[in-house]
Amino acid sequence: MVIILEKIKSRWRFGRTQYRYAVIYIIITLVFLVILNVYCAQVCQRIIFQGKETTTISKLLFVAEELGKLDSLSVSSVSDAVESISSLNINCITVTDQDGTVIFCSDGCFVVDEAVGSSYLFQAMEGYDVFAWSYGGGVIRTEAAVPVISNGVTVGCVYSMETDTAQGALIASLQSTIMIITCVLELVVIAFSLMFAKIASGRMQSIMDSIRIVQEGDFTHKLAIDGHDEYTVLASEFNDLTARLHSSEQTRRQFVSDASHELKTPLASIKLLADSIVQNDMDLQTTREFAQDIGNEAERLNRMSEKLLALSRGDDPGPQISAVVDMASTIERVVNMLSPLARSHGVTIQTELDQGVQALIQEDDLYQIVFNLAENGIKYNAPGGMLTLRLGRRQDLSVLTVQDTGCGIPEESLPHIFERFYRVDKARSRASGGSGLGLSIVHSMVQRNHGSIQVASTLGVGTTFTVTFPDPSEEKGETV
Repeated sequence: MVIILEKIKSRWRFGRTQYRYAVIYIIITLVFLVILNVYCAQVCQRIIFQGKETTTISKLLFVAEELGKLDSLSVSSVSDAVESISSLNINCITVTDQDGTVIFCSDGCFVVDEAVGSSYLFQAMEGYDVFAWSYGGGVIRTEAAVPVISNGVTVGCVYSMETDTAQGALIASLQSTIMIITCVLELVVIAFSLMFAKIASGRMQSIMDSIRIVQEGDFTHKLAIDGHDEYTVLASEFNDLTARLHSSEQTRRQFVSDASHELKTPLASIKLLADSIVQNDMDLQTTREFAQDIGNEAERLNRMSEKLLALSRGDDPGPQISAVVDMASTIERVVNMLSPLARSHGVTIQTELDQGVQALIQEDDLYQIVFNLAENGIKYNAPGGMLTLRLGRRQDLSVLTVQDTGCGIPEESLPHIFERFYRVDKARSRASGGSGLGLSIVHSMVQRNHGSIQVASTLGVGTTFTVTFPDPSEEKGETV
């Protein structure tokens, strides 16, 4: 039960934003629909009232014109005139003289006192055409008054009052229909808004669930969201991120595995040699040999630590101070350092160095680059093989090539040799003390000093590494 409540709470927490937006959208649409409803109702009423005003005023003006032709306004003459124009279908008509006294009032109209007190009659006496309307309870009530003019003088007025239930019912029907349409539209808006909010909330919840899965360590999890909206883009970015995390996790595990193995071997050897010295009575010569072996294993550990530190510096070098370095002298130093190792492996080192070739680089970086490439060329060379180091210029580049006559590198391994802890032949690499870090360090240092490195290899023939740096001008001097 607790788990179910937590899931409901979580879904509400991540879905309430979408539902809040849905409610806001519903309220906005409701306001607009109400305004539209009122506007449409007013427009319908106005159209009907304008039509009635035009018709009623036209009829009254015709009556006033006929009455204006009379010599005088009397009960008999007005009655005869009104009877003669009965085809106008004016249900209620009242005629007054210029003093506001009612001369004629058709059946069903108000009494004399009401006519006299009507403000519309006084406005008509002043020469205005007056029309007023009201609507309520499905009934339209209209009032109109026009002056009766004879020889340019207002001699009276004609007043009409009418109630229209037919057109009142029409207005009520239109308003009812508009209201029904408004309610239906608002219900549709509510339904779709809530549906879209639920869909959006569900898509966001899927993303949050996937994030929790990845937080628990499952970097292989993929988020599947269809569509072409922002959630799809977010899902794609999430999948790319988890793929990178998965790759990083695999690299980390490989790092831990390889580093642990590499560190375990010399440590085990040191412990074994130390135990042998402690537990056995040895002569001085044997003890010295064991101590020398311990020193060799310690030096092996030291080299691995230096490689790890160098790789770290290659990832985050910080401020670098470069200078114009004579590459030939640095290469010669490396050759002198590695000559004993080459003799122990039966490898001959040959150099073809052009003098005056320079590079803008840290001298320690150049030394490390040459040392790692040359050391690999010796360790993985064939007995009696050859290691050749060449240095020269090519256009505006300083070019160093390190070529060996070893077993070569398979073609499928060439794209990976600069990756951390990648080893072409793991068994042979461990036997020679390799950790898979040397070429990664070289690659980082070359790129850090604005150079490039390429490799070409043929199985059974050998491998050639080509390193190029921009050749600085003599005026460049020291650069920070």
